[in-house]
Amino acid sequence: MWSGRRGLLRSSGCGVEELRCRRREREAALRKARREQQLVSKRLLRDEATEEAEGGCVVVILGEAEIQEFLRLAQRGTEEKERERALVSLRRGLQHPETQQTFIRLEGSIRTLVGLLTSNQALLQLEAARCLHELSHSEQSAVAEACLPATSYLLTYLSGHSSDFIELCLYTLGNLIVESEAVRRQLLPQGIVPALAACIQLGPGLYSPPAHTATVTAWPKAEPWGSCGVCLVPSLHHLQVNNALLITQGALTTLGLLLLDLAAAVQRTEDAGLELLVCPVVRCLSNLLTEAAAETVGGPMQLRDERVLAALFILLQFFLHKQPSLLPEGLWLLNNLTANSPSFCTSLISLDLIEPLLHLLSVSNVVSVLVLTVLCNVAEKGPAYCQHLWPGLLLPTLLDTLALSDTEVVGQSLELLQLLFLYQPGAAQAFLQQSGLQALQRHEEVAQLQDRVHALQQTALHG
Repeated sequence: MWSGRRGLLRSSGCGVEELRCRRREREAALRKARREQQLVSKRLLRDEATEEAEGGCVVVILGEAEIQEFLRLAQRGTEEKERERALVSLRRGLQHPETQQTFIRLEGSIRTLVGLLTSNQALLQLEAARCLHELSHSEQSAVAEACLPATSYLLTYLSGHSSDFIELCLYTLGNLIVESEAVRRQLLPQGIVPALAACIQLGPGLYSPPAHTATVTAWPKAEPWGSCGVCLVPSLHHLQVNNALLITQGALTTLGLLLLDLAAAVQRTEDAGLELLVCPVVRCLSNLLTEAAAETVGGPMQLRDERVLAALFILLQFFLHKQPSLLPEGLWLLNNLTANSPSFCTSLISLDLIEPLLHLLSVSNVVSVLVLTVLCNVAEKGPAYCQHLWPGLLLPTLLDTLALSDTEVVGQSLELLQLLFLYQPGAAQAFLQQSGLQALQRHEEVAQLQDRVHALQQTALHG
């Protein structure tokens, strides 16, 4: 019976090894596409209260003469307030692409801005950094490259004491590096990777000592990691210019420890705001795990502690109750952890986490697809794993998902069934006894599902 089933699926081009290979290629392509889509996104950091206080959101296009005058006043104004106001006016003008182009064409404009950035007056430094941040958000690579003289100073200020200023520098560097290969080439020898590694090492352990309990409770006003942490990992997320180096320097282990601390933190406090740090930590881990370097250095092995998985499920519950829209981020990390790691699949089973995972299927179609993908990762590891999945809650759950109209959810359900039929004796028969054939028939006319539906029908009937 078992050999017959294998033969039947092989004749349809779906042998065990081929199925595994096809799944891995598709999952790798999907993870790569998701990561690349995230890496090209930019972040715009603006204080809404400050914007309103400065007179609303009306952006005025500045000409050369106005830019030169604002730069002159910022440099040589008689009072600090006058100099600060000039930079505020310049910053507001730089929110418009036309002003940005005019600004970078003016000789000495960037040099003047860098001079103000490195001045010994904190308010002027901050406003100059905000001007650079507006430029960094431009969609024109020429604007990003014009900011090259500022990058070494922005890196230097990552070791400063003002979390607001560090935040601004991180976001600005992140935006610049997304836009320009020239910026990426320059930042590597300037030490971007060690600088980020040093920053992120502030995170793990911060919440662990009892003395820091008040810091967690006071979120998000906590200093220094509170505000800095919120921006550090999103910036690291798209500052991954040399992921291999980040991974070999222990970024996976460090982020894994931070994940444990955050899981402990969300259990101790009801304050809103923690998701601002949890989400980027999870996203950064997910992205690093997609790298070939992560496999080379045993990335999942660096996170092999079962506590990482337990912590992730605590955070999934946190997302479910506080911010359901962030559930896909946590599930994407779970997918990347289980894709090529039997040990994480084993932990999912030994920690009894399959049932909580199945309960998430009712949240949304996006969440359903990711949950089913994780279950496919487990089933793909072979008969011993499928034995723990079937039938339990999985059979009625799959019958429910097959009743849905969403093609992606149904397609992922079919893939899971195909793996179960391959590895679990009696799965096809149990499926038939629960009106599974009728469930499949609903999708016979859907073009992108026809082949899989037909293969499963044949297996269920003749396997």
